[in-house]
Amino acid sequence: MLVTTKEMFEKSMKEGFAIGAFNINNMEIMQAIADAAHEAKSPVIMQVSSSAIKYARINYLMKMVEAATEEYPEVPLAIHLDHGPDFETAKMCIDNGFTSVMIDGSKYDFEENITLTKKVVDYAHEKNVTVEAELGKLAGIEDDVNVDASDAMYTDPMQAEEFVKRTGCDSLAIAIGTSHGAYKFKGEAKLRFDILKQIKEKIPNTPIVLHGASTVIPELVEMCNKYGGNIQGSKGVPDEILHQASKLGVSKINVDTDLRLAMTAGIRKTFAEEPNVFDPRKYLGNARELIKETVKHKMIDVFGSAGKI
Repeated sequence: MLVTTKEMFEKSMKEGFAIGAFNINNMEIMQAIADAAHEAKSPVIMQVSSSAIKYARINYLMKMVEAATEEYPEVPLAIHLDHGPDFETAKMCIDNGFTSVMIDGSKYDFEENITLTKKVVDYAHEKNVTVEAELGKLAGIEDDVNVDASDAMYTDPMQAEEFVKRTGCDSLAIAIGTSHGAYKFKGEAKLRFDILKQIKEKIPNTPIVLHGASTVIPELVEMCNKYGGNIQGSKGVPDEILHQASKLGVSKINVDTDLRLAMTAGIRKTFAEEPNVFDPRKYLGNARELIKETVKHKMIDVFGSAGKI
């Protein structure tokens, strides 16, 4: 069933688990996520960036979301705009049936961010759509997001309290040390859980979101490289740290890089083992299965959302 994030976040905060938000780009990724949510009995958020909308086209995306809800009506599913760059993009998604949108004003100063976020919140709430906002800046590169490490900054707990109060946003993405892309850490992976704790104390009823939180699963990187890839030095957020975050009050954890790795690894493996294959159903089907298992692993072993429906 197609839902907003409101009720699923209320349940996640009450019971101490996180909900995975998985970026989608095509049918196979969407099917894999839906299959995983069904098998794990987990609520799920499917999300798209503005560049993914340009690639897949919004009407195709929404018809596939409709198909997923018809196939698995018992699964609470939210369709969410990830890193909405402006009011116009958020409005387009709301008008086309999205149940949740993010407006990312983190590139602006505090007051500009508040003004933009409040504008989106006012429009979205008229349509019964929830809004995620962002305060603080994550480093890294992913789709339309490109922030140099020198410009990254942690979220200020005092500002978080004021921001939520003045904007009325439904959830808040914070910066506590994660980053976008496949190269998140040079040394030991570490998140500022002390800042998370302070933010939760200031805004205890606001769901907290972690962006840039893919594990960059080593086995998938190894599979990519084994079959012709050259992904060197990649490092993500370990599963155990993400599991800890879910227990400490994070309600939504974004996953993108791991799905891309799974798809690439599955396709590369098929081409290497079956060099004569030319049927897209074969190599995309194998990739879809690997994505499904990756998503199920997150739901069951990392986020704790399995069995929550």
